[in-house]
Amino acid sequence: MSITSLLLSLVFVIIPLILTAYLKLGLTKDILIATIRSIIQLIAVGYILTFVFEGDNAIYIVLMILLMIGAASQNIVKKGKGIPHITWIIILALVVVEAFSMTMLIVFNIIPFTPQYVIPISGMIIGNTMVLSLLFLNKFKAEISQNDEVIELILSFGGTPEDAIKTSLKSAIKTSMIPTIEAQKTMGLVQLPGMMSGLIIGGGDPLEAVMYQLLILFLILNTAAVASVLVGYLSYRNLFNERMQFMGIREDVK
Repeated sequence: MSITSLLLSLVFVIIPLILTAYLKLGLTKDILIATIRSIIQLIAVGYILTFVFEGDNAIYIVLMILLMIGAASQNIVKKGKGIPHITWIIILALVVVEAFSMTMLIVFNIIPFTPQYVIPISGMIIGNTMVLSLLFLNKFKAEISQNDEVIELILSFGGTPEDAIKTSLKSAIKTSMIPTIEAQKTMGLVQLPGMMSGLIIGGGDPLEAVMYQLLILFLILNTAAVASVLVGYLSYRNLFNERMQFMGIREDVK
């Protein structure tokens, strides 16, 4: 793709800008910021990846993964504000999901330990962990706010913190997993996923592209389950004190 072609593709940004301005949706500034940031960030990442790929050094790979984890955790933590120690919980969840997934892929020789494989797949794992954690925290905090009296009632009758929070916790985990499960049900029928489309556009064999896409789908399903459960079961304990009293969401803590 030439620079001219890329510039022409900005028409796909101009149209939403016109529509939001005409309908007075108040999204014009957000669209402009998102577009400018995506251009700057992707160009910067392009140069960084070129350096990492050419260097082909394990240290560069690890540093790139840590950079992605750091960026993702900062985005998630904002949504988890009010849950004590949420920053460390999110970082731990991201590290565990990434480490487990990559260990399985490399130990079983599913992919080689090279930047061209590890970094893009790590990006998909960390990115999906971020989105699913955001979904979980959004639903979990809403459930707690709606059911705080029920939680207090269960505790007053001698229930444990786990008994009191179980319904809200399971509901939040289920909500965060449903989009991934539903998306997989229609995969290949409604849309051709990103990795598969990219490989085909790049001239790859469609059947090989399918196998790589299935790998990503299985990874994302694992991410949906492990990330939600980890964040959930590590988070809820911090909503109770040592005397098992419910403290609730406290917006002044991180």
